[in-house]
Amino acid sequence: MNTPMSMAERYTQARGLFEHGEYQAAADSLRALVDESALEPPLHGTTELRVLLGRAYFHSAQLGRAETVLRTVLIEHPDDAYANLVLGRTLQRLGRAADARPHLAMAELLGGYAGTGRLPADTSDPTDSSA
Repeated sequence: MNTPMSMAERYTQARGLFEHGEYQAAADSLRALVDESALEPPLHGTTELRVLLGRAYFHSAQLGRAETVLRTVLIEHPDDAYANLVLGRTLQRLGRAADARPHLAMAELLGGYAGTGRLPADTSDPTDSSA
């Protein structure tokens, strides 16, 4: 007799899918877990679960969904450096560099992501008064 998997087992399975590059399958599994967790009392770790869902959407080129999930995370946790980083990268891929810039700057400030090549170089000249 097959017993249903617990949420923890399903999370582990979804994380394994993600780690093996099966981003669409991971996103499907994670979305189900996020939906179910909304019906339960608040669970510890749902932020991590939702950020992983946003990453799975990002890697499977579901950029609109990634943006929605990550913006929701940042409403509740604006100081989540990694959520800011992934949202910034998502916005860059959507061709919205100006929208991405504050999130990437926040990721740099909060999470030490400077020097990773993820932030555009500041090419302004501080001695130029015409700017």
